Amino acid sequence: VQLQASGGGLVQPGGSLTLSCAASGRTFSRDTMAWFRQGPGKEREFVAAMWRGTGRTYYSDSVEGRFTISRDNAKNTVFLRMNSLTPEDTAAYYCAASARVILSSMRSRHAYEYWGQGTQVTVSS
Repeated sequence: VQLQASGGGLVQPGGSLTLSCAASGRTFSRDTMAWFRQGPGKEREFVAAMWRGTGRTYYSDSVEGRFTISRDNAKNTVFLRMNSLTPEDTAAYYCAASARVILSSMRSRHAYEYWGQGTQVTVSS
């Protein structure tokens, strides 16, 4: 079982990036998929999630309105579209999946069984 995150890079403030997370070894269409990030000297924090079944999306306050999570079940891939990036968005971004996370724990990194390796996003001029 593997999650492979990609799409990170260096972008100027105000720019955009799209991250991808491809899953293999397991079908994640019935899982809740999420993105977390970890900035320098900070703890890993919740960014966005797409709930299993309903497809309802959830975002942290800091990215609401700028980031969009989506998924392509046929390709077993989840995406994170990031617009209007600021230096505060600089972090390593991780995708995660869980078949059993409950709604009240969705924003906790401890609730997810599967993790990708992370992809670095740097926002700088």
